[in-house]
Amino acid sequence: MRIIKRIELIEALRKTILTACAAPPEDVIIALEEAVYKEQGVGAEVLRQLAENHRLGQKTGRPCCQDTGMVLVFADIGRDVHMDFDFYEAVNTAIRTAYIEGNLRKSVRDPITGENTGDNTPGIVHIRLTAGDRIVLHILPKGFGAENQSRTAMLVPADGLAGVEAFVLETLRMGVASACPPVLVGIGIGGDLESCAMLAKRQFLRPLRMPSHNPVLADMEKRLLAEINTLGIGPGGLGGVTTALAVHAAAAPTHIGALPVAVNLQCHAARHMEVII
Repeated sequence: MRIIKRIELIEALRKTILTACAAPPEDVIIALEEAVYKEQGVGAEVLRQLAENHRLGQKTGRPCCQDTGMVLVFADIGRDVHMDFDFYEAVNTAIRTAYIEGNLRKSVRDPITGENTGDNTPGIVHIRLTAGDRIVLHILPKGFGAENQSRTAMLVPADGLAGVEAFVLETLRMGVASACPPVLVGIGIGGDLESCAMLAKRQFLRPLRMPSHNPVLADMEKRLLAEINTLGIGPGGLGGVTTALAVHAAAAPTHIGALPVAVNLQCHAARHMEVII
Protein backbone atom coordinates (compact mmCIF):
# COMPACT_ATOMS: atom_id res chain seq x y z
CA MET A 1 0.00 0.00 0.00
CA ARG A 2 1.20 3.51 -0.85
CA ILE A 3 -0.15 6.60 0.90
CA ILE A 4 -0.73 9.70 -1.24
CA LYS A 5 -1.20 13.00 0.52
CA ARG A 6 -3.85 15.55 -0.42
CA ILE A 7 -1.35 18.36 -0.96
CA GLU A 8 0.72 16.11 -3.23
CA LEU A 9 -2.22 15.47 -5.51
CA ILE A 10 -3.38 19.11 -5.51
CA GLU A 11 0.06 20.48 -6.37
CA ALA A 12 0.69 17.98 -9.17
CA LEU A 13 -2.73 18.62 -10.68
CA ARG A 14 -2.44 22.42 -10.34
CA LYS A 15 0.84 22.50 -12.27
CA THR A 16 -0.49 20.16 -14.93
CA ILE A 17 -3.64 22.21 -15.52
CA LEU A 18 -1.62 25.41 -15.96
CA THR A 19 0.70 23.74 -18.46
CA ALA A 20 -2.08 21.92 -20.31
CA CYS A 21 -4.09 25.11 -20.83
CA ALA A 22 -1.15 26.82 -22.55
CA ALA A 23 -0.93 24.75 -25.73
CA PRO A 24 -1.81 21.42 -27.31
CA PRO A 25 0.77 18.62 -27.43
CA GLU A 26 3.66 18.74 -29.86
CA ASP A 27 2.12 16.20 -32.25
CA VAL A 28 -0.91 18.46 -32.80
CA ILE A 29 1.24 21.52 -33.52
CA ILE A 30 3.42 19.56 -35.94
CA ALA A 31 0.29 18.32 -37.75
CA LEU A 32 -0.89 21.93 -38.16
CA GLU A 33 2.52 22.98 -39.50
CA GLU A 34 2.58 20.08 -41.97
CA ALA A 35 -0.96 20.82 -43.14
CA VAL A 36 0.09 24.32 -44.27
CA TYR A 37 1.68 22.77 -47.35
CA LYS A 38 -1.56 21.05 -48.35
CA GLU A 39 -3.55 24.29 -48.40
CA GLN A 40 -3.63 27.33 -50.61
CA GLY A 41 -4.60 30.93 -49.96
CA VAL A 42 -6.48 31.78 -46.78
CA GLY A 43 -6.49 28.18 -45.51
CA ALA A 44 -2.71 28.06 -45.44
CA GLU A 45 -2.56 31.39 -43.63
CA VAL A 46 -5.08 30.23 -41.00
CA LEU A 47 -2.98 27.16 -40.30
CA ARG A 48 0.23 29.21 -40.08
CA GLN A 49 -1.36 31.52 -37.54
CA LEU A 50 -2.79 28.65 -35.49
CA ALA A 51 0.59 26.88 -35.36
CA GLU A 52 2.37 30.11 -34.45
CA ASN A 53 -0.19 30.86 -31.74
CA HIS A 54 0.25 27.41 -30.20
CA ARG A 55 4.05 27.75 -30.31
CA LEU A 56 3.70 31.04 -28.44
CA GLY A 57 1.51 29.30 -25.88
CA GLN A 58 4.25 26.71 -25.37
CA LYS A 59 6.90 29.41 -25.00
CA THR A 60 5.06 31.83 -22.73
CA GLY A 61 2.87 29.47 -20.73
CA ARG A 62 -0.16 31.59 -21.63
CA PRO A 63 -3.33 29.98 -22.98
CA CYS A 64 -3.43 29.45 -26.73
CA CYS A 65 -7.20 30.06 -26.60
CA GLN A 66 -9.33 32.27 -24.39
CA ASP A 67 -11.73 29.37 -23.85
CA THR A 68 -9.84 27.35 -21.25
CA GLY A 69 -12.89 25.17 -20.98
CA MET A 70 -14.15 22.80 -18.35
CA VAL A 71 -11.52 20.56 -16.82
CA LEU A 72 -12.01 16.86 -17.43
CA VAL A 73 -9.93 14.51 -15.30
CA PHE A 74 -9.63 10.86 -16.26
CA ALA A 75 -8.14 9.29 -13.14
CA ASP A 76 -6.67 5.80 -13.18
CA ILE A 77 -6.22 4.96 -9.50
CA GLY A 78 -4.14 1.97 -8.46
CA ARG A 79 -5.78 -0.43 -6.04
CA ASP A 80 -2.73 -0.24 -3.77
CA VAL A 81 -3.13 3.52 -3.31
CA HIS A 82 -4.51 4.84 -0.03
CA MET A 83 -6.00 8.34 0.29
CA ASP A 84 -7.45 9.67 3.55
CA PHE A 85 -9.09 12.67 1.87
CA ASP A 86 -11.99 13.43 -0.48
CA PHE A 87 -10.55 12.89 -3.97
CA TYR A 88 -13.20 15.02 -5.69
CA GLU A 89 -12.68 17.92 -3.27
CA ALA A 90 -8.92 17.79 -3.86
CA VAL A 91 -9.37 17.82 -7.64
CA ASN A 92 -11.66 20.83 -7.46
CA THR A 93 -9.26 22.63 -5.13
CA ALA A 94 -6.52 22.12 -7.72
CA ILE A 95 -8.77 23.42 -10.50
CA ARG A 96 -9.81 26.44 -8.44
CA THR A 97 -6.21 27.27 -7.52
CA ALA A 98 -4.93 26.91 -11.09
CA TYR A 99 -7.66 29.00 -12.69
CA ILE A 100 -7.30 31.81 -10.17
CA GLU A 101 -3.48 31.75 -10.19
CA GLY A 102 -3.26 31.61 -13.99
CA ASN A 103 -6.02 34.21 -14.50
CA LEU A 104 -7.74 31.68 -16.75
CA ARG A 105 -11.27 32.29 -17.94
CA LYS A 106 -13.89 30.93 -15.56
CA SER A 107 -16.53 29.39 -17.81
CA VAL A 108 -18.56 27.15 -15.50
CA ARG A 109 -22.08 28.25 -14.62
CA ASP A 110 -25.25 26.93 -13.07
CA PRO A 111 -27.46 25.67 -15.95
CA ILE A 112 -30.66 26.88 -14.27
CA THR A 113 -29.76 30.28 -12.82
CA GLY A 114 -26.92 31.08 -15.22
CA GLU A 115 -24.77 32.18 -12.28
CA ASN A 116 -21.04 31.65 -12.81
CA THR A 117 -19.38 29.52 -10.12
CA GLY A 118 -16.48 32.00 -10.18
CA ASP A 119 -13.60 29.54 -10.10
CA ASN A 120 -14.26 27.08 -12.95
CA THR A 121 -15.33 24.33 -10.60
CA PRO A 122 -16.59 21.72 -10.47
CA GLY A 123 -14.50 19.72 -12.88
CA ILE A 124 -15.71 16.54 -14.52
CA VAL A 125 -14.01 13.50 -13.00
CA HIS A 126 -14.02 9.93 -14.29
CA ILE A 127 -12.36 7.29 -12.09
CA ARG A 128 -11.10 3.90 -13.18
CA LEU A 129 -9.48 1.41 -10.78
CA THR A 130 -6.26 -0.17 -12.03
CA ALA A 131 -3.45 -2.37 -10.73
CA GLY A 132 -0.50 -0.87 -8.88
CA ASP A 133 0.24 1.92 -6.44
CA ARG A 134 0.11 4.97 -8.70
CA ILE A 135 -2.47 7.53 -9.77
CA VAL A 136 -2.39 8.46 -13.45
CA LEU A 137 -4.27 11.68 -14.18
CA HIS A 138 -5.19 12.59 -17.75
CA ILE A 139 -6.12 16.28 -17.87
CA LEU A 140 -8.34 17.54 -20.68
CA PRO A 141 -9.29 21.26 -20.49
CA LYS A 142 -12.01 21.18 -23.14
CA GLY A 143 -13.54 24.25 -24.71
CA PHE A 144 -17.13 24.08 -25.83
CA GLY A 145 -17.02 25.41 -29.39
CA ALA A 146 -16.37 21.88 -30.57
CA GLU A 147 -18.20 20.21 -27.67
CA ASN A 148 -21.41 21.93 -28.77
CA GLN A 149 -21.22 20.24 -32.17
CA SER A 150 -20.91 16.72 -30.73
CA ARG A 151 -23.73 14.19 -31.03
CA THR A 152 -24.89 10.77 -29.90
CA ALA A 153 -27.33 8.40 -31.54
CA MET A 154 -28.90 5.08 -30.70
CA LEU A 155 -28.66 3.25 -33.99
CA VAL A 156 -29.90 -0.29 -34.50
CA PRO A 157 -27.65 -3.29 -35.21
CA ALA A 158 -28.85 -3.47 -38.81
CA ASP A 159 -27.28 -0.07 -39.45
CA GLY A 160 -23.82 -1.60 -38.99
CA LEU A 161 -20.56 0.26 -39.49
CA ALA A 162 -21.97 1.85 -42.63
CA GLY A 163 -24.60 3.53 -40.46
CA VAL A 164 -21.94 4.62 -37.97
CA GLU A 165 -19.87 6.20 -40.74
CA ALA A 166 -22.92 7.93 -42.20
CA PHE A 167 -23.75 9.39 -38.77
CA VAL A 168 -20.18 10.62 -38.30
CA LEU A 169 -20.16 12.36 -41.68
CA GLU A 170 -23.61 13.86 -41.07
CA THR A 171 -22.36 15.26 -37.74
CA LEU A 172 -19.33 16.83 -39.41
CA ARG A 173 -21.37 18.32 -42.25
CA MET A 174 -23.84 19.86 -39.80
CA GLY A 175 -21.49 21.47 -37.33
CA VAL A 176 -17.77 21.24 -37.96
CA ALA A 177 -17.50 24.75 -39.38
CA SER A 178 -18.55 26.05 -35.95
CA ALA A 179 -16.16 23.74 -34.09
CA CYS A 180 -12.94 25.68 -34.84
CA PRO A 181 -11.52 23.35 -37.50
CA PRO A 182 -9.27 21.60 -38.16
CA VAL A 183 -10.67 19.25 -35.56
CA LEU A 184 -9.96 15.92 -33.97
CA VAL A 185 -12.84 13.44 -34.17
CA GLY A 186 -13.41 10.98 -31.34
CA ILE A 187 -15.85 8.13 -32.00
CA GLY A 188 -17.30 5.75 -29.45
CA ILE A 189 -19.24 2.70 -30.63
CA GLY A 190 -21.18 0.36 -28.37
CA GLY A 191 -21.76 0.29 -24.64
CA ASP A 192 -24.80 2.39 -23.79
CA LEU A 193 -25.86 6.03 -24.08
CA GLU A 194 -23.37 7.53 -21.65
CA SER A 195 -20.50 5.08 -21.96
CA CYS A 196 -20.19 5.47 -25.73
CA ALA A 197 -19.87 9.25 -25.23
CA MET A 198 -17.13 8.75 -22.63
CA LEU A 199 -15.41 6.29 -24.95
CA ALA A 200 -15.44 8.88 -27.73
CA LYS A 201 -13.95 11.55 -25.47
CA ARG A 202 -11.21 9.24 -24.22
CA GLN A 203 -9.92 8.99 -27.79
CA PHE A 204 -8.45 12.49 -27.47
CA LEU A 205 -5.91 11.07 -25.02
CA ARG A 206 -4.37 8.94 -27.77
CA PRO A 207 -1.29 10.21 -29.64
CA LEU A 208 -2.42 11.97 -32.78
CA ARG A 209 -3.14 9.59 -35.65
CA MET A 210 -2.18 6.49 -33.69
CA PRO A 211 -4.42 3.92 -35.41
CA SER A 212 -6.80 1.73 -33.48
CA HIS A 213 -5.42 -1.67 -32.49
CA ASN A 214 -8.57 -3.10 -34.11
CA PRO A 215 -7.82 -3.35 -37.86
CA VAL A 216 -11.49 -2.84 -38.80
CA LEU A 217 -11.63 0.39 -36.81
CA ALA A 218 -8.20 1.45 -38.08
CA ASP A 219 -9.50 1.15 -41.65
CA MET A 220 -12.62 3.11 -40.72
CA GLU A 221 -10.52 5.88 -39.14
CA LYS A 222 -8.43 6.21 -42.28
CA ARG A 223 -11.46 6.17 -44.55
CA LEU A 224 -13.41 8.73 -42.51
CA LEU A 225 -10.45 11.12 -42.26
CA ALA A 226 -10.12 11.11 -46.04
CA GLU A 227 -13.87 11.65 -46.54
CA ILE A 228 -14.07 14.43 -43.95
CA ASN A 229 -11.22 16.26 -45.66
CA THR A 230 -13.13 16.20 -48.96
CA LEU A 231 -16.03 18.16 -47.44
CA GLY A 232 -14.30 21.42 -48.41
CA ILE A 233 -14.90 23.09 -45.05
CA GLY A 234 -11.22 23.57 -44.25
CA PRO A 235 -9.30 25.59 -41.65
CA GLY A 236 -11.51 28.02 -39.78
CA GLY A 237 -14.45 26.92 -41.94
CA LEU A 238 -13.05 29.06 -44.76
CA GLY A 239 -12.57 26.26 -47.27
CA GLY A 240 -9.78 23.82 -47.93
CA VAL A 241 -8.69 20.22 -47.56
CA THR A 242 -7.78 20.20 -43.85
CA THR A 243 -11.06 19.92 -41.97
CA ALA A 244 -9.80 17.22 -39.56
CA LEU A 245 -6.35 16.31 -38.31
CA ALA A 246 -7.28 12.86 -37.03
CA VAL A 247 -10.11 10.40 -36.48
CA HIS A 248 -9.82 8.10 -33.45
CA ALA A 249 -12.42 5.39 -32.83
CA ALA A 250 -12.98 2.73 -30.18
CA ALA A 251 -15.66 0.13 -29.54
CA ALA A 252 -17.14 -1.71 -26.57
CA PRO A 253 -19.65 -4.58 -26.28
CA THR A 254 -23.29 -3.51 -26.36
CA HIS A 255 -26.81 -4.91 -26.10
CA ILE A 256 -28.11 -7.09 -28.94
CA GLY A 257 -30.89 -4.57 -29.62
CA ALA A 258 -28.82 -1.43 -30.09
CA LEU A 259 -25.82 0.20 -31.71
CA PRO A 260 -24.95 3.33 -29.69
CA VAL A 261 -22.56 5.78 -31.32
CA ALA A 262 -21.08 9.04 -30.11
CA VAL A 263 -19.13 11.63 -32.06
CA ASN A 264 -17.14 14.02 -29.90
CA LEU A 265 -15.32 16.86 -31.62
CA GLN A 266 -12.21 18.63 -30.38
CA CYS A 267 -10.89 21.82 -31.92
CA HIS A 268 -7.32 22.45 -33.08
CA ALA A 269 -6.47 23.56 -29.52
CA ALA A 270 -6.57 19.90 -28.52
CA ARG A 271 -5.05 20.37 -25.09
CA HIS A 272 -4.39 17.43 -22.82
CA MET A 273 -1.64 16.28 -20.50
CA GLU A 274 -0.81 13.37 -18.23
CA VAL A 275 0.71 13.38 -14.75
CA ILE A 276 1.65 10.35 -12.69
CA ILE A 277 1.65 10.50 -8.89
